[in-house]
Amino acid sequence: MRAIVQDRYGDSEVLRAGELETPEPGEGQVRVAVRAAGVNMADWHLMTGRPLIVRAVLGFRAPKTRVRGQDVAGVIDAVGPGVTSFTVGDDVFGEASGSFAEYVVTGADRLVRKPANVSFEQAAATPMGGYTALQALRAAGNVAGLSVVVTGAGGGVGSALVQLAHARGAHVTAVCSAGKADFVRSLGADEVVDYATTDVTTGAPRFDVVFDFAGGRRVSHWRRVIVPRGVLVLGGDENGGAILGPLGRSFSSLIPRGIRVITLMASTRPDDLAEIARLLADGELNATVARSYPLADTAAAIDDLRAARYPGKLVVVP
Repeated sequence: MRAIVQDRYGDSEVLRAGELETPEPGEGQVRVAVRAAGVNMADWHLMTGRPLIVRAVLGFRAPKTRVRGQDVAGVIDAVGPGVTSFTVGDDVFGEASGSFAEYVVTGADRLVRKPANVSFEQAAATPMGGYTALQALRAAGNVAGLSVVVTGAGGGVGSALVQLAHARGAHVTAVCSAGKADFVRSLGADEVVDYATTDVTTGAPRFDVVFDFAGGRRVSHWRRVIVPRGVLVLGGDENGGAILGPLGRSFSSLIPRGIRVITLMASTRPDDLAEIARLLADGELNATVARSYPLADTAAAIDDLRAARYPGKLVVVP
C-alpha cells in the first residue's frame, strides 16, 4: 500500500511517499480503507519529535511508528477476531494511528459509524478537534450565560469550541487572525478579536471561562482578566519550550490564586466519538474543511497547518 513514511525526526522534508505491506487486523481491530485523514498539530509534534518529552514515548533517536496521521474516515474492509460492532463495508470515522496511508488498522472501539449526510472529508476533519472541544467544555462546566474566550478560534479545536460553546448559551469572544474573522463569526462568535492588534489579557476581570489553545499566554496574564472563581482551560501551546512544550506553563498553575486552572490532556473516548457523530448528523457541529490534499502532498498540508494559512481543518485524501 502507499503511505507517507518518516525514518527520522525533522520538519516536513523527512516525510516521503513509500510502499508498505498492507496491515492485517488483530484481536478487536478492524482495517479501514482510508478515504480521508485529518491533519492536526499533533502530527507536526510527532513528525518533529518536539517537545523533546514526547520522544520518551515515540522513540529517542527516531520514531518507532513510521506513519503519521491520527484522524481517519473510510470504509471497513477487514474485521479482526472478536469484533461484532462492525462489518465489512461499513462507513466509519474516528482515530487510527498511521492514517496517512491507503489502509490503516485500529481498535474497533476507536471508530463510530459515519452519518450518511456527512462526507468522508468532513468526518475526517472532526475527531481530535471535536473530542478535545467536548472534553474542554466538560472540564469547564456549564457555560450557559457566561462570558467565554476561545483562543486559536480559527483552528480545528477552536472552531469546534466556538460552535459548541455558542450552542450551549455562552457569550463567545473568539481570538484569531484578522483573516479568519469572518469565518469565526459564521460559527457563532459574538465578538472577534485580532490577536495581532489587541491583547485580551489586559483590562479588568470580565471573562468567566477561558479556553486557551493557542498563543501561549502566561497563566498570570489570564488571571488578570478572569473573574474570581472563573476557569482557565489550558490546551496546546505551540510556542512552548523545546523540552516540555505546552506542559511548561502548566506548572505555574499549581498554586491556586482565585481561579480554577485546568490543563487538558484530551484522549479518544467512544462516547465522545458517538456524540460527535450525532452533532454532525444533526447539523449542530459543522466540519470546517478548508482544503483537501492528495496523499503525496501530506508534507505541504502539515506545513500549511503549521503556518495557519487556512481557517478550519485540512484533510489528506489518498
